[in-house]
Amino acid sequence: MKRVTALKKEIEACRVEMIRLASLHKLSSPEVVRMSVKLDNLLNEYDEVTHKKQQPTLQKAGYC
Repeated sequence: MKRVTALKKEIEACRVEMIRLASLHKLSSPEVVRMSVKLDNLLNEYDEVTHKKQQPTLQKAGYC
């Protein structure tokens, strides 16, 4: 649960920074793209962490 909370905070901070950078640079600038990739990675990690919490129940039931 601590990792989920930490990821939510990181995601929000990264999102805010990406918006700030996008207001200063073109959306295709290396700075904005780098932050977008970082945000994507954080979102993917969040999805994996939250999905794994649901997965064991499904595996035990034999659905996966």
